[in-house]
Amino acid sequence: MTQNNPAASHFQSVGEGYAKYRPTYPIQLAQFLASQCTRHNLAVDVGCGNGQFSVLLSNHFKQVLATDVSASQIENAAAVPNIHFAVEPAEHCSAKDNSVDLIVAAQAAHWFDLPRFYEEVRRIAAPDCVLALVSYGVLSINDRDCNARFRQFYYDEIGPYWPPERQHVDNSYTSIGFPFEELDYPQMTIDREWTLEQFLGYLCTWSSVIAAAKAGKRNLMESFAEQLTSLWGGPQQHRRISWPIAMRLGRV
Repeated sequence: MTQNNPAASHFQSVGEGYAKYRPTYPIQLAQFLASQCTRHNLAVDVGCGNGQFSVLLSNHFKQVLATDVSASQIENAAAVPNIHFAVEPAEHCSAKDNSVDLIVAAQAAHWFDLPRFYEEVRRIAAPDCVLALVSYGVLSINDRDCNARFRQFYYDEIGPYWPPERQHVDNSYTSIGFPFEELDYPQMTIDREWTLEQFLGYLCTWSSVIAAAKAGKRNLMESFAEQLTSLWGGPQQHRRISWPIAMRLGRV
């Protein structure tokens, strides 16, 4: 993602919200990706956001380089001794040639200039390097009425305000070109037990919600929040939220 990418301004401004509300990845994902690597010297987490997944990778690699175009995101990352955070675009990585054993882009690759990113991947990849473009899809709520109201909001109401790149997330990255030998991966999900406040806080980090508000349609989120409140079951009620994990996984 280059500095003049229209998504950059969004991520520059929501780093704190991402750190507080965005769902973290399961430890099994980092364990699995590490198990696919023949060496564990250096992993690069590209488009790392506030470093949630970088921290999980740091348990399996001697060093992690975590990069993001947004200074706001990096400022909200937790300091970890073997993680180096850097503000830089995906298409210009500071890693040395032939030095990286795992390259990950978690919920970020749809923002990249992919041909240029893949050039960098080939440059920095060590022999047998693994590349994982990870995404998590449309969530579900373990309550029929809440889930039905959410899906109406996602597809019919806020849907027009998603940037075009969102289609790649909705179709599990199957529409993204991937010029590498592909590997299989196990089924995984992100699961959280959230209150209504946590769930609505997460939605407020969405670029579509922010874009709708800027377009004078703040009432879309307000109306949805009001109706969901009546369905949720009280401020202390926890609901299970699940996101399916998909990825394009390959060996460079």
